Amino acid sequence: MYKQNIDGCMAASIGPAGLATATFDAWMKRAAPGLDQLRRGHRDGSLPLVLLPERRDDIPMIEDRASYHRERADTVVVLGTGGSSLGGQALYALADSGFGPSGDSPKLVFLDNIDPHTFDHLFRSLDLSRTDFIAISKSGGTAETLTQALVCIEALLEGEDESKIGDHFTIITEPKPSPMSALAQHYGMTVLPHDPEVGGRYSALSLVGLLPAAIAGLDPVNIRAGAETVIADLLTGDDCPAAIGAAVQCALGKVKGVKASVLMPYSDRLAMLGQWYCQLWAESLGKQGQGTLPVRAVGTVDQHSQLQLYLDGPRDKLFSIIQTPVAGTGRLVRTALAGKAEGLAYLDGRSMGDLMDVMQRATAETLIATGCPTRVLTLDRVDEAGVGALMMHFFAETIIAAGMLGIDPFDQPAVEQGKVLARQHLSQIAPRH
Repeated sequence: MYKQNIDGCMAASIGPAGLATATFDAWMKRAAPGLDQLRRGHRDGSLPLVLLPERRDDIPMIEDRASYHRERADTVVVLGTGGSSLGGQALYALADSGFGPSGDSPKLVFLDNIDPHTFDHLFRSLDLSRTDFIAISKSGGTAETLTQALVCIEALLEGEDESKIGDHFTIITEPKPSPMSALAQHYGMTVLPHDPEVGGRYSALSLVGLLPAAIAGLDPVNIRAGAETVIADLLTGDDCPAAIGAAVQCALGKVKGVKASVLMPYSDRLAMLGQWYCQLWAESLGKQGQGTLPVRAVGTVDQHSQLQLYLDGPRDKLFSIIQTPVAGTGRLVRTALAGKAEGLAYLDGRSMGDLMDVMQRATAETLIATGCPTRVLTLDRVDEAGVGALMMHFFAETIIAAGMLGIDPFDQPAVEQGKVLARQHLSQIAPRH
């Protein structure tokens, strides 16, 4: 599905900012705990994340519910935040480049914040009788998602009988008593089970990401099949791409002072993958003073906004450039359309894809020539299988990196205090009936 080239991270290519072979080899040996965790979890079922790619038993449930919403709705609004939303958004980008999905699929809208202006605009813009909602909260008690759902129910009640509210909703939550499950029961909403052993930021390959993808007309089987190729590599060799990536990231961070991990795809359809990656990397590894700052960049826009800093600023970043096969694709550039404008011969007769291809290659080459640690991930094709493979790669890379750093990749203890304070502050506001 993809190839990974780390030559641009090695001292032989970029000089002092790169890794010596001996250093890299030493960090590769540290991949053992993370690899063991992944392999043991696959072997004994203790880590459902690594079993998801080969699962097919839940696909009929996903496709059945997707068909339900496809037949009913012009718009499906996905309510949730963080991992409940970002994986679905990354997959949905394969179907919708910003102009709505092709074919007869409904448009999906992901609302992952609680900005009142956004919701007011939503209700003014949509025919709510033709709008369905998917509310996702693993715990069933996420204040933001509950608020989103309750506000949407109130808007629906302005035009629908209460007995019809449940028809508009699918709830994804753990199969246990919770405010979300009680809400679903009250209105007769369909509830699909969120696996208690799959954390939100690791849930993109579960029904959390696959239901929105299926509604958009994407194939959930192909998404998982791409991820399955990465699992096969994990199980058969210690030098799998995910372990190599983790070793590069951790060694550069610990030995060379790298503080930021920049993920820079060139395809618009992969832009949200960068946002998804930021949560995965930051929330999994940012503990006990560990971790590097994940940064999303998108070519070619960030060649004209961030690249100056990358090339001529502090040498404290690792760049992961995601390249895709675009050469020869798209419309041809006919410079005669510019009249007598001069200096355009280099564009004439080339395709838009040719320009994008040379830009993505030139950026990687320039970063390497300037001594910036740079790895290149070349995706065979931008489709369900390709993105499924990249997601599984980054899942595994993150878990292996956590093993190298001696931290738990599945918890997020530091964010809990903010939730406690928010509830305390809210309780001090008099109800606005």
